[in-house]
Amino acid sequence: MEFEQGRNDIVLGKELLTNIPTANKTIPAESQRDLLIALITLKYTQSNSVCFVKEGQAIGIGAGQQSRIHCTRLAGDKADRWYLRQHPQVLALPFKPGLSRPDRDNVTDVYVSGDTRELFNGDGWKQYLTEKPEAFPADVREDWLTGLTEVALGSDAFFPFEDNIRRAYASGVRYIAQPGGSIRDKQVVEACDAFGMAMAFTGVRLFHH
Repeated sequence: MEFEQGRNDIVLGKELLTNIPTANKTIPAESQRDLLIALITLKYTQSNSVCFVKEGQAIGIGAGQQSRIHCTRLAGDKADRWYLRQHPQVLALPFKPGLSRPDRDNVTDVYVSGDTRELFNGDGWKQYLTEKPEAFPADVREDWLTGLTEVALGSDAFFPFEDNIRRAYASGVRYIAQPGGSIRDKQVVEACDAFGMAMAFTGVRLFHH
């Protein structure tokens, strides 16, 4: 027996965002744009995939995972780090003059992660920074992350459990586009309603293998 997947030549437009089963049925124009960016990204991303988008840019992609919740956690963690990089304490990191952009990015990523052992154990930081920066406390990180909101999320297949909704909300997601079709759609909708989120059922799976 042979299995064959046809070419995914679907055109993704706003008509996919009209079936909104949640109590909140308002998706602003900017968020519709972000949902479509998420769906377009997922069209070309290895499944299973989830994409977080804010202000016209993808800020977190979880792809190629074995379960939907792992996709959501991975994408959410990336979105959190994207936002944490904008904290004044992070922007003030004392990088050495002439440090390459990849090195700056890697150091910043480690610094905001909450696990700085690879940077601060020993004198490794001296390779990148002119002085050892203060720690980035967990309470400061958590307080800053409360400002991450109005995020759009796209999923290349349905959410099988409501745990994905809780994790997404924790990283600022307020609008969702997913195919629907799970036997637990009702529970997923109820989870969205509990957080006041708007979710569209697109009816389109975007699996890419």
